[in-house]
Amino acid sequence: MSEAIYSADTKKKAFAADGVEILFFTIGDKTYGVEIEFVKEIISIEQITVVPKIPDYIKGVINIRGKVVPVISVRKRFGMEEIPYDDRTCIIVLEFENGEQVGIIVDRVQEVVVVDKTIISKTPDCKNVNSNRYIKSIINSEDNIKLLLDCTKLIMN
Repeated sequence: MSEAIYSADTKKKAFAADGVEILFFTIGDKTYGVEIEFVKEIISIEQITVVPKIPDYIKGVINIRGKVVPVISVRKRFGMEEIPYDDRTCIIVLEFENGEQVGIIVDRVQEVVVVDKTIISKTPDCKNVNSNRYIKSIINSEDNIKLLLDCTKLIMN
């Protein structure tokens, strides 16, 4: 049974009065974010049922309150080495406009922050710089650069 660490009671808008609401998490030593409007809930890692003959980045499926939800390893999707799960490994359940839900496995969930739109920039057009098609924007905060993921491309492509 899934234990919800975070649950969105109502659909949230991605844009707050002065910025974009983003859930930040880490994969290795890099910080990534997803717009909070896509986040349905965050659950602790649980038993994943393996499904044969699917892409290797799809770990399998889980049952969340009677709904079968596919789970993707962000590490594997990015071509990174897998690491053993620990007590901080989480599944962020994303929900799209059509009601489809997909879980993404992340190393650590950090925080939800309202990010000022002025520090969010588009990725460079140069193919060598933006060869990772899953990155939607770059957030240049005072402490470091964070990458905002394009949830649809991460899941669908």
